[in-house]
Amino acid sequence: MEMEEMSMCVPSNEKESKGILPNREPLGSIVPLLLEWYDQNKRKLPWRENTDPYRVWVSEIMLQQTRVDTVIPYYMRFLQECPDLLTLAHIPEEQLLKLWEGLGYYNRVRNMQKAAQKIQSEYGGQFPGEFELLRSLPGFGEYTAGAVGSIAFQLRVPAVDGNVLRVISRIVENKEDITKPVVKKEISAAIQAVLPERVGDFNQSLMELGAMICLPNGDPCCTVCPVKALCRAYAEGSVQDIPVKAAKPDRRIEERTVFILISQGKTLLRKRKSQGLLAGLWEFPSVEGKLKISEARAFLQQEGISFTKVQTFKSAKHIFSHIEWRMSGYLVYLKEEWKEADGVWADTSQLEKEYAVPSAFKSFYQDCIQILKSNQ
Repeated sequence: MEMEEMSMCVPSNEKESKGILPNREPLGSIVPLLLEWYDQNKRKLPWRENTDPYRVWVSEIMLQQTRVDTVIPYYMRFLQECPDLLTLAHIPEEQLLKLWEGLGYYNRVRNMQKAAQKIQSEYGGQFPGEFELLRSLPGFGEYTAGAVGSIAFQLRVPAVDGNVLRVISRIVENKEDITKPVVKKEISAAIQAVLPERVGDFNQSLMELGAMICLPNGDPCCTVCPVKALCRAYAEGSVQDIPVKAAKPDRRIEERTVFILISQGKTLLRKRKSQGLLAGLWEFPSVEGKLKISEARAFLQQEGISFTKVQTFKSAKHIFSHIEWRMSGYLVYLKEEWKEADGVWADTSQLEKEYAVPSAFKSFYQDCIQILKSNQ
């Protein structure tokens, strides 16, 4: 569920099209084989028990960049708190972000609420059943519109994510870079041409094959693949070389110093700015750079924070798509609560139930709760 932006238009230059996917002939033959395999081997997942568009949509957004086993408990809890579009449209943002805490990429759930509000105001609270209307909703790239449209409404549209790009590239032995828009368009168009009536199941069978058999890392399980006889990469021994992707740029390393401020059974949280990385979420106060303990003490004094003890706490790192945070932490006991305009003092109950602290601070968060509980 990785790739959101792609078009299903067939390029007008047929000669160029043939050059990109020259071996697309097997695709028509994989359809019955994959549907039979899917019927017998698909995983039992909660979002497959009910193809209501709302439930399909929630699962698809959660599954972007996130493993299935991680998503399941989040999905169940989310539906308990937000069982329908109306509830999602009106739930307070702080509560919504807390439900999403730990999944990351918080703009996903913010866009979900915007989409729910648009469906309420423009479509009478009913999911639109047309691809272009789905595509116009906030947070709906072509993959999401294709997945919801095909699974919930049986629209004859493909749903092409990273799993599908990999599967199709291996079957046709595509050696072009799958991150290029023209290659994504060609793969999408090639799938469009062979979609069966059971379009939702077929799209899911491609995703399932990519998740269970045609794996991205390590050795794919080619010997048990239902379409191995049609796979050109398997026949040519090129499975490990496909798909081809442009190398990602190196992540930028950022050093940070995190302060866990403790006073009277509470800790200080600070709200991040409304724009940029982790926008609008709560964090432990931090500064750029790796401060020695003497420098940390001096910084706290400069900020007017009166403390009784400062001690080295722990180190942690968190990897974003383009940045890696390397964090050093200090545990700071205060004489009294320090006032900060964008801050709140939270006890353990509020940390656990009210304020969404991003997973970048997960290890600090967990240990902070234990410290607060031990001091009660």
